[in-house]
Amino acid sequence: MENPRPQAPAGIPPMAPLPVPPSIAPIPAPPPRIPAAAAVASTSTAGGGGGGEAEYEVSDDHRAARERHERAVQELLQRRRAYAMAVPTNDSAVRARLRRLGEPVTFFGEREMERRDRLRALMVGLEAEGQFDRLLRAQEDEQGAAGAEEEEEQIQYPFFTEGTQELLKARVDIAQYSLPRAKARIERTKRRYDDPDEDPDAEANLVVKQAEDFVLECSEIGDDRPLTGCSFSRDASMLATSSWSGMIKVWSMPQITKIATLKGHTERATDVAFSPVDDCLATASADKTAKLWKTDGSLLTSFDGHLDRLARLAFHPSGKYLGTASFDKTWRLWDVNTGKELLLQEGHGRSVYGVSFHPDGSLAASCGLDGYARVWDLRSGRLYCTLMGHVKPVLGVSFSPNGYLVATGSEDNFCRIWDLRTKRMLYSIPAHKSLISYVKFEPQEGYYLATSSYDTKAALWSARDYKPIKSLVGHESKVTSLDISGDGQQIVTVSHDRTIKIWSCRSRAQDNAMELD
Repeated sequence: MENPRPQAPAGIPPMAPLPVPPSIAPIPAPPPRIPAAAAVASTSTAGGGGGGEAEYEVSDDHRAARERHERAVQELLQRRRAYAMAVPTNDSAVRARLRRLGEPVTFFGEREMERRDRLRALMVGLEAEGQFDRLLRAQEDEQGAAGAEEEEEQIQYPFFTEGTQELLKARVDIAQYSLPRAKARIERTKRRYDDPDEDPDAEANLVVKQAEDFVLECSEIGDDRPLTGCSFSRDASMLATSSWSGMIKVWSMPQITKIATLKGHTERATDVAFSPVDDCLATASADKTAKLWKTDGSLLTSFDGHLDRLARLAFHPSGKYLGTASFDKTWRLWDVNTGKELLLQEGHGRSVYGVSFHPDGSLAASCGLDGYARVWDLRSGRLYCTLMGHVKPVLGVSFSPNGYLVATGSEDNFCRIWDLRTKRMLYSIPAHKSLISYVKFEPQEGYYLATSSYDTKAALWSARDYKPIKSLVGHESKVTSLDISGDGQQIVTVSHDRTIKIWSCRSRAQDNAMELD
């Protein structure tokens, strides 16, 4: 800090400023900085001529770093330009554009995304080189090809998958089997309504009255683990049950005496069904297989092909074919005699849980965890209709013997009735307090409907007005499945409480036998 100069007293002249000593020179200003881009690399001249002015040098490392930076900037700009460029996402379109640009369609081991990245890099390189005409020519060719494909699509037939000769023969056989049965059913229905001696209403009322008298006739422990499925034989002389233990047991009726135990599945058994024409039965399991057995316990055929565990299965009315539903989102049709897979049917968005066949054998219905039931025409392979109305997974589906009604049971606790003639829902039954595990129409005329539920009960409903007929109360846990004998006089239910219960109305049936054609 400088000291202030003292002021002279009044009357004394001011002093002259002190001279600066010659030995102290002023500090020179620093020379201006030369930017690196303008510096010229040179070496200092040594000796002679008083020496030249020194200049900045640019080292090789600095020059290499600057070149790397410029290359990185260029690559970044090219990458931005590449991602902003429209490149096809379909692999076939990517291959087509590469072919039009004169490049190899694919390299050994090259995957779809790598091929797309190669096309993007190629297009950016052509743009950087100024070959716009080449890019425009390729895009024009693609637009012309797309227009031609659109014209072809307008005249194309619906999508289908070509089947095998075995499937073709099976479709012809199913058509030859179903058409006479449908004709006979229609003629019989007309005769019943035209004949003055026939009174379908009175007969229906009689069957409903008989159903009111169903009582628990017998109860038996079926296995050490929960039971999952049950099925009567064609003459109701035998009963088969499946359980979590993986074993299937065959029982004689009506005493429920064990005849045989079928061992072969490595996981829990999920369903069992007797053949409608032979004394053999099919079983489904979580080990992804279905098996065909004799009643004495000998294995006939194993149906292998599903990719996930099986749920329900059903025999075609002809007994020649078997349908299986699986958690691999498909249901499949098998040839019982050869064990070959005839049809792999997709269509459900989630796991397929149940499958059922029309009494004539012409249609098949599948239901799944996607909340839909779908009806398929086995003779042509086409989807006949989709039954949409449930809000939760559909676990059971059944055709009525009259040929035009379908019942579905769901996790939403509702049983819904559908009319195949109008493809609409006729009635919705709030049937149970928990999910409905199984539904089935009475097999003679379909005069009543049986449902089982996880609320430990099974229930009977009139097929005329859908009013409740009878509640079958007796199980202590979830009822998983049921079946009705061919004459409609016996019902079997199985449950997680490991018991088999037989419900019968034989006393009423002996007094009022129903006359059937």
